[in-house]
Amino acid sequence: MLKTQVAIIGGGPSGVLLALLLAQEGIAVTVLERASRVHVLARIRAGVLESTTVDLLHRAGVGERLGLEGKLHRGTGIAWGHEQTYLIDSYAATQRYFTTYGQTAIQEDLYAAAEARGLTIHFDVSDIEIDGLTDNPRIRCQIGQHTHTLACDFVAGCDGFHGISRQAIPNDILKTFERTYPFGWMGVLSETKPLDDIWYVHHADGFALASMRNPKLSRYYVQCPADDRLEDWSDDRFWETLLRRFPSHLAAQIETGPSIEKSIAPLRSFVAEPMRYGALFLVGDAAHIVPPTGAKGLNLACSDVYYLWRGLTQWYQEKDPHWLDAYSPTALTRVWKTVRFSWWLTNLLHCYPDQTPFDLKTQESELASITESPAGRQWFAEQYAGYPIEDWG
Repeated sequence: MLKTQVAIIGGGPSGVLLALLLAQEGIAVTVLERASRVHVLARIRAGVLESTTVDLLHRAGVGERLGLEGKLHRGTGIAWGHEQTYLIDSYAATQRYFTTYGQTAIQEDLYAAAEARGLTIHFDVSDIEIDGLTDNPRIRCQIGQHTHTLACDFVAGCDGFHGISRQAIPNDILKTFERTYPFGWMGVLSETKPLDDIWYVHHADGFALASMRNPKLSRYYVQCPADDRLEDWSDDRFWETLLRRFPSHLAAQIETGPSIEKSIAPLRSFVAEPMRYGALFLVGDAAHIVPPTGAKGLNLACSDVYYLWRGLTQWYQEKDPHWLDAYSPTALTRVWKTVRFSWWLTNLLHCYPDQTPFDLKTQESELASITESPAGRQWFAEQYAGYPIEDWG
């Protein structure tokens, strides 16, 4: 039988970040990942990082490359009504920058740091089963050609929305809340120079977004019907749609080119409660999903990591269960605030299939009223910058 103190299911960003932070405290960890390392690194995800996420990555010893290659932003652009534009100045409101740095690069940095520290990460793990969460935690799984049982004190479920961790919570205890949206995001990655800032665009034909991965790699999105297929979207159709939705002065700055990756992402809001059951703690997408409109998914996962790291460290160093017992209610308070903001921003910037001209005009009026009000601008910037962690220090 294998033994560890904390078993982490999921070798994505949240799982490996938690492993690194716990290892720094002398806590033994083992990470189990269903996919191969190559597959995990091939996932192309967003990389808009709140300041607390950047700080946490530095604490884990993976901030050097981020500091050199990440691009600081003081705000995000928003456009509507064909030519109206506004900068959500999150720095002026909070004195906190945010940073664009691709999630693939984050994952590479985390794996490099884990290897340097000698952490145990098992890839291609199959047939994972979790047992004994209320008395004797253990995980049975297939690693390579052999079946193993891993005994542990705690289990961190960092295995995403489709993982097995949430399923280990009995149905009479688990409650879920979900909202699905009747549209998706058609995304293109291209080796082109990005715009200087991230831009959200509200248009009568649908939402559009300009983002970036690095100075030579751009990420663009357009709202599309939920049932669209990739083969429906040629490069020419995508660029024509994107440029039509952007204000003319911004469209003129967009450099187009062949796509190197395409995807259609569905949009949903999802929350599972509680985020703890016995020795199991849900982290990140295993417990909550937000639409990508507010760039909150990875940041929210990292705040979960912080709360769980704090609780486990206090338990092992002081035998004090206070922060472990507070994990679920504390994390869920932040989750619901973030879910609400992402839901609100999604509704404000997208067009619904049954939307009327009245609905369009009220969206445009709401954007104008917020950005014309000092209090509205402050609130918007605070929400976009992300909620501070109450005991950060």
